[in-house]
Amino acid sequence: MRKFLGHFIQGLIVFIPVTITIAILVKLFDFFAGLFSFIGFSNTLLNTLFGLGLTIGFILFLGLLASSFVFKEIFNYLEEKLEHAPFIRHIYSPVKDFTNAFMGSKKKFNKPVMVLTNPLANIYEMGFITQENLDDFDIKDKVAVYLPLSYSLSGKLILVPRENVKPLSADASDTMKFIVSGGVTDVD
Repeated sequence: MRKFLGHFIQGLIVFIPVTITIAILVKLFDFFAGLFSFIGFSNTLLNTLFGLGLTIGFILFLGLLASSFVFKEIFNYLEEKLEHAPFIRHIYSPVKDFTNAFMGSKKKFNKPVMVLTNPLANIYEMGFITQENLDDFDIKDKVAVYLPLSYSLSGKLILVPRENVKPLSADASDTMKFIVSGGVTDVD
């Protein structure tokens, strides 16, 4: 089961941005479900189940391909070309980095913190440290913290003094679920 899940996630990473993945999954599901309707299956439930099964199977197949040496070499070659193509590189690279931050092997949202964002009202926000060293921007004594927004795939990046950041002892994925759910999810 663990291998299945690993290949499934690897398959999703191939589709890069989460929003495009969802759109493609919906289109795939519609295609496969419509294919069975076209063949002559009149049972809607059966069409839906076949469509869902083929969609999951297709993503698993992509995950298996993505794990193979030959596919990795081809994908690395294509990826290099995309990252150097004019205009496309300004879209592809940030979206790839963002997707890998959530699902890749180099997850970036692994240091949950509380940030004092309004000292007068003693208001804290929860987020994740993404960069502790901002010397490349000639910024000293600050850290970069990503604050995800609830019920959204977006967030904001803030630069705050180190003393306004308190590490959380909670699991990073539980923290992300808590933030994205608006604080209504139960954390183990």
